[in-house]
Amino acid sequence: MTGTRYSVTVDGRAHELRPSGGEVILPAHGSKIHHDPGCAHLTDSARLDRRPDPDGLTWRRLLDAENRADWAFSAGLVNGKNRPLTGVCSCALRPVTPDHADSLPYWPLDQALDAFDAGWLTGALEAAERRAEEIRQEFPIEAWPEMELERYALGIRKIRPELPHPYCHALEYGSGELGSITGGSAMKHLVYWRDGGGWWHDSGYPDATTAWHAVRQGIVDAVTAAREGRVEDIDDIAAVRAANTLIAKTLRVYVPDAIIPVYADSYTRHYLSLLTDEVPPRMRPFARKAYLHRLVRQHPRLGDWPPDLVYRFLAWWAPPREAPQAFAVDLAPDAVAGCLVNGYAAVGSDELGDLHGFADQEEYRKAALRQYPDGADRRGALAAWQLLSMRPGDFVVGHHGGSGVHAVGRVTGDGYYWRPELPGHRHTVAVDWNEPLDVTLDVPVKDWTAAPVTKMRPRVWNKFRLWQLGRDEVEADSGDTHDDTTDVPALQPLDPDLQRLDDALTRRGQAILYGPPGTGKTYQALRYAVQRLGALSDDLPGLAPWAEPDTAEYRATLEALQKAGRLILVSFHPTYGYEDFVEGLRPVKGQAGLALEARAGVFKQVCEAAGDDPEHTYLVIVDEFNRGNVPKILGELITVLEKDKRGLSVRLPLSEEPFAVPRNVLLIGTMNTADRSIRTLDSAVRRRFAFVELLPDPTPLRDFNVDQLDLGIFLEELNTRIRGALDREKQIGHALLLPGGEPVSTAQELAAIVRDEIVPLLQEYAYDDYGLLASFLGEGVVDTAAHRLRPLDDEALVAALYAELQVGTDAHSA
Repeated sequence: MTGTRYSVTVDGRAHELRPSGGEVILPAHGSKIHHDPGCAHLTDSARLDRRPDPDGLTWRRLLDAENRADWAFSAGLVNGKNRPLTGVCSCALRPVTPDHADSLPYWPLDQALDAFDAGWLTGALEAAERRAEEIRQEFPIEAWPEMELERYALGIRKIRPELPHPYCHALEYGSGELGSITGGSAMKHLVYWRDGGGWWHDSGYPDATTAWHAVRQGIVDAVTAAREGRVEDIDDIAAVRAANTLIAKTLRVYVPDAIIPVYADSYTRHYLSLLTDEVPPRMRPFARKAYLHRLVRQHPRLGDWPPDLVYRFLAWWAPPREAPQAFAVDLAPDAVAGCLVNGYAAVGSDELGDLHGFADQEEYRKAALRQYPDGADRRGALAAWQLLSMRPGDFVVGHHGGSGVHAVGRVTGDGYYWRPELPGHRHTVAVDWNEPLDVTLDVPVKDWTAAPVTKMRPRVWNKFRLWQLGRDEVEADSGDTHDDTTDVPALQPLDPDLQRLDDALTRRGQAILYGPPGTGKTYQALRYAVQRLGALSDDLPGLAPWAEPDTAEYRATLEALQKAGRLILVSFHPTYGYEDFVEGLRPVKGQAGLALEARAGVFKQVCEAAGDDPEHTYLVIVDEFNRGNVPKILGELITVLEKDKRGLSVRLPLSEEPFAVPRNVLLIGTMNTADRSIRTLDSAVRRRFAFVELLPDPTPLRDFNVDQLDLGIFLEELNTRIRGALDREKQIGHALLLPGGEPVSTAQELAAIVRDEIVPLLQEYAYDDYGLLASFLGEGVVDTAAHRLRPLDDEALVAALYAELQVGTDAHSA
């Protein structure tokens, strides 16, 4: 085998690829090819047969074969009993954690291109173009300026069933050949008819007609911009900002050469990160799509490929890592045979009809409540909606009653499909079933009996999977190291925030970063460590001082600095003391039993190391600085920390040794002022530290939208309300909306941050005064009478925040 290992994604899960080194090993028993002659699954590997693997791609071709057994026979991949090898051993392709995968280089693009066979996609590409032409014929772009809302909007057939399916239905449910935009709610279509009556539209418009005219013009303008080569200008069309996936798929239909048809912005980011290291920061969604298109067109091997083929190659080579989900589906006895033979899982509640006919989950829920008064029938109907959330690669356990397991399989194709031709149980999802199990579990799985479709908790799925496999699957960490001798660049200017910190440290030797939660205090301290300390540590191999946060190079630089002892991270807390930081008595074994011995604390150890190594800078970062009893922790250090007293020694009272703080030791503390103001710090401490304030900054969030919600305006308005009711130290920091340094981009991500991070902070500030909480977020989000948040789904929560915190705050423009 070769020494280099790669990260690959197989079935949505991260794997480590260990290349074969030119040949694959054929086992005497078993069904998998091997790369490592030392694999524990092999015995007497020196005597086993080999097959040449000159380009190292046998593993990929085997996994991609339509019939693996036939392909294995044709390639001579058989075991000692002449049975085909249809899998790949973990010595070649090992499941790993995402963090481990991120530390590896991705499977090389050129190797993937060598292995990729575009021929098997010919039929799919032709079908996609036929479907696009059908949509163009049914909804000609020339007719769009006068198109009626009824020809566009989902839900209209609820009240006018005689109408043909509208455009939004064709795009979301009637064109799987062009790629999927299913999932979430109908809000991504901007205007739709709700169950129970009434149009839903952006609350910034007074009525549905006004909203539709704006949306219609926005779609026309987006297509025009794409035809004129101005894809990035689509980001400025306010009326369609909340419909990125809809607009992207619309471009695939009407301007097929304008973009690579990667609809989700998160996927665009993913593919850009693999194709280049030079992505401009904080690009907006369609600017990113335009940039990806330019990169592909400039590529020597991809440049002449049609965009559809490029996307299908990218999705085959490096699909985003999304851990497959697992679902248990209760298959009725009279439906089992049809399910297993025809490749689907099926459930009932047929009276409601095709799930695609409902605009969103809330509309379906209301219909189910009306249709099914009985509790069990109602639970079954509500559970059927989960079929829409199943994606290719997800696991399905087909069972009955929680104990009789029929088979296990993987979701394939487009997932959910309504089959009106069946006599019953017409809600189906396509599944590639493994061999039937037909076993009865000793103890029924309680979770599976709650409803006909249940999403399996990881604990339950892992337990069942281990039972099925009959053995544990253990992931061992790799012990390999990688020698990176990349030259470290010379010291360069820092960005303004870090330069302020650097200037403060130059003046005083120690500084405190303080501000409200989420302003990036620890983030900035670590960035400073990587950039300044990394650039100054030119004797350490493999550092990347200018690596972007949350990258493998950034994490490797932090780890190398810590391993060398030049970066030390500690956290103060109420029980942290002088003996931890400076020196204290610790029990040691002596001849007469345990004895107490003076031991150096963290900071003393750093100072001793720095004193012996004056050529290099040492940095101590103290997180939560104000949570400890700072005067007690520092003791006599309070004197020798001062810049003009660096190098002077004091005698420590315990060890009676002289102690000095070298000039090459820097100290950064972080303080959350929502917990405790800097005014509460001891005055002697305040005099010796520089204080650098970090306040919420909406600037990096401006013009970045989640649906219609401008993140910058949202943060600014929310903090205006907080300052008015409380104080400036309890504002919400921008870093909460910048996970990984990039603005949050989906309703799911933003809703999770609001529910799990922002709301708990505001509840604490409001002392559970839900009237005050509602004054921050609005009564559309907070139910003041019930003292809780309203049970809104992700898109509805974002829409409510937009209506409360942005409509009327900014000038709504179409």
